[in-house]
Amino acid sequence: MAADEPAERQLRVMPWWLVLVGLLLAAALGWLVLDLLLTEADRASQPDTRATLRIDAIRTGLTVVAGTGGGLALLLAARRQWITERAQRHQESVAARDQAHRDRVQAHAESVAEAAQRQQDRQSTAAEHDAAERRLTELYTRAVDLLGNDSAAVRLGGLHALERLGQDNPGQRPTIAAVLCAYLRMPAPDDEPRETEVRRTAQRVLTRHLRADDDATYWPKVVLDLSGARLVDFDASGCTLTNADFTGTVFTGATSFADATARGRLALGAASFDDVTFEDLAADAEIVLDDAHVAGVATFAGAELVRGLSCRRSRFAGPTSFRRSTFDQSTSFDATRFEDSATFQQAEFFGGLSMEHTDFGGPANFRSARFEDMALFRWTMFGSEALFEQTRFTNAANFGRARFHGSASFDGAQFGRQPLVDQARAAVGPQHVWPTGAVVEQLDDEWLLLVDR
Repeated sequence: MAADEPAERQLRVMPWWLVLVGLLLAAALGWLVLDLLLTEADRASQPDTRATLRIDAIRTGLTVVAGTGGGLALLLAARRQWITERAQRHQESVAARDQAHRDRVQAHAESVAEAAQRQQDRQSTAAEHDAAERRLTELYTRAVDLLGNDSAAVRLGGLHALERLGQDNPGQRPTIAAVLCAYLRMPAPDDEPRETEVRRTAQRVLTRHLRADDDATYWPKVVLDLSGARLVDFDASGCTLTNADFTGTVFTGATSFADATARGRLALGAASFDDVTFEDLAADAEIVLDDAHVAGVATFAGAELVRGLSCRRSRFAGPTSFRRSTFDQSTSFDATRFEDSATFQQAEFFGGLSMEHTDFGGPANFRSARFEDMALFRWTMFGSEALFEQTRFTNAANFGRARFHGSASFDGAQFGRQPLVDQARAAVGPQHVWPTGAVVEQLDDEWLLLVDR
């Protein structure tokens, strides 16, 4: 029985003697009433009246007996009706409990069946996953084996097999990219055209899947580790590079990072280039070019370097351009050598710039450049003309101990503070235009000395 169902009293059987007692009580009551009425009738003085009264007494006594019997019969009928209703309620309660029990049994059976089905589904899914993983491992192993084959044609097939595997299985893309990077980091035989073609293909496979403009082929969150690799005509134009590491990489031929997006950190320290372009590079990462060497042309025109640039002790042998570049954070070219022309025309430096001990072998063009923070050119060597015409220095500018071997022009330059030029030297002979307030003294026949007021 449910806990919330009220308990019913036990039904007892009426004994037979209780009915007999009731009948005797009815008869006794009728006899008592009849006796009383007859006694009163006998007191009448007239015989006719006495007879009438006796007849009425008998009728009344019988009526009392009949009424009492009827009352007893009515009580018995009411009890019978109550018993019937109670039996009906009992049957309904039993039926409800039976139905609730059947429902609980059915729900339990369904729950057990559902749990069994879920277990079966999990086992089936696990079996399918294991089969897929085994197949994936087999394909991956086979592709890697092809990549290690002695035949260049087979290695090319291995590259394409790895690419197809990564395209169909996004979870394997970081691993496949790491394998391709490891292949490119391995030493390559010199002057081997077939191996060069294989490596070019590996480069194209990597860069093809780093261009976010094609959702079908883009592999997001792939990290390149090509430190120490030898890359030929590496083309990462339009690519999205996340924490890419090219430390010590040798780039031969034409290298391009034009229109690329750099995130996290772009490490190019101690890398060497023939010709390289970073035109319109958008970098919200730190760009590291410390100790880099560029043998040919280098251009950063239009690059947006949000985290600034570290280019210490680097060497640019060919023409170098940072025209219209933007530097939002501190930038350093300390001890860097520009052997050919270097232009920073219309460049904007919102963070500090340090060019201490920097060596400009060719013309240094800073026309219309903008320096919002400190600009340090101390001990800087200008081997040819130094052009700062229409340049704006909002904060401090320091040219202390700089050397100007060619003409120096600050024509139209604007200074938020008086620039510091103490102990700077300039060659005698070229035409110079110095900042307002600079004091120029003749040091000897070859040099002029600049001092601060």
